[in-house]
Amino acid sequence: MTQIVVQKSQRRMFLLHNQEVLKAYDIGLGFSPEGHKQVEGDGRTPEGMYFIDRRNPNSNYHLSIGISYPNPADRAFAETLGKSPGGDIFIHGRPWKDRKGGRDWTAGCIAVTDREMEDIYAMVRNGTPIVITP
Repeated sequence: MTQIVVQKSQRRMFLLHNQEVLKAYDIGLGFSPEGHKQVEGDGRTPEGMYFIDRRNPNSNYHLSIGISYPNPADRAFAETLGKSPGGDIFIHGRPWKDRKGGRDWTAGCIAVTDREMEDIYAMVRNGTPIVITP
């Protein structure tokens, strides 16, 4: 089984087949990287079990693959706060306009280099599980 594992504290993402690491990447996260994404605009990257659910070959961020955030629990929690959970969380490249930003510059997405994103886009299919740990 192919899966993606993201270790936020280590700023690393791994593509695995069963338990074998096929590729490892240094990553950037949301501009407020500590903690699980809870509401729109908090700048956090989600934590938990999700799936790759869409692909965008025409992304403003080179290429992108979508993460299935928010799940029902994420929506329910945000609703208790009277807020939107946000959405449009992707793994994507880094456009020229964002080249000089710090390591954690996204609104909650996971960023890699454009060249790495080309490899990831080719290797990862919709339905692939992604586990994002603190």
